[in-house]
Amino acid sequence: MHEMSLALAVVDQVERAARSRGAHGVQHVHVEVGELAGVVPDALDFCFELACAGTVLEGADLVTRSVPARARCAPCGRSWHTGMPPDLICSQCSRAATALVSGRELRIAEVRWAAEDDTPECAPATNVEET
Repeated sequence: MHEMSLALAVVDQVERAARSRGAHGVQHVHVEVGELAGVVPDALDFCFELACAGTVLEGADLVTRSVPARARCAPCGRSWHTGMPPDLICSQCSRAATALVSGRELRIAEVRWAAEDDTPECAPATNVEET
């Protein structure tokens, strides 16, 4: 289950950012998960709860948002939702997609934590890097 290694990477990155800002707790973490990323959101949520134990993220909520997979055909410029399994052939010119525009990402989109004065703050988005 690679969701555990992803959850550990999210917790590690958020914990480092929270500590550098002097936050004493994390309220929630929003993560964008691409449709083609091979991540099961329920499994990630379960693993996230386990990975948070004993950290500044303990008790934090994980909110996931699915990002649809989109492809683009360079020759004709058409862009389309690929679906799952992905359809990578352009219906306009019958060529294979030359670029996946979205759908493979796993990105920390927002972190909300409490600063020392308990004023909620948000962190900027970042891509998840597995450790």
